[in-house]
Amino acid sequence: MNISSVGGFIAFPSSGFYTASKFALEAFSEALSKEVEAHGIKVTIVEPGAFRTDFNGRSLAVAENRMAELYPSTDFFLGWLQENDGKQPGDPRKAAQAMIKVVESENPPLRLPLGEDAIVAIETELENVKKDIAPWRQVGVDTAFEGMKAGMIGG
Repeated sequence: MNISSVGGFIAFPSSGFYTASKFALEAFSEALSKEVEAHGIKVTIVEPGAFRTDFNGRSLAVAENRMAELYPSTDFFLGWLQENDGKQPGDPRKAAQAMIKVVESENPPLRLPLGEDAIVAIETELENVKKDIAPWRQVGVDTAFEGMKAGMIGG
């Protein structure tokens, strides 16, 4: 199990470094899952939403020299985190129980979003990606050499 975040699937304003590290962990985990699959090893990426931990409180380090006039989304985001400290809907004990259940299962998922907020956010992001790709699909398809068939990933 690798502990990611809903921020490993969706980038939020003013969380670029955090979400970049979580996106990287998800890519690593996805590749690893395919590498070890033949050996019967399973990989699960845990993608929690807002849980009542110290993340929004004493663990939240805030720079003193912020430029709020240039980056208002940062103050908004920090304010939201601080305002919701202690009010997060997720129960860490239930998250631990869910992870144990997955570890003990015969067929664990690659991704385990935890919390309704994470599930809804990821489902919404998947729909947004589809909507973003759809009008440009043919432009992307038309970049193939003549006579080449789809199915090869990479570039």
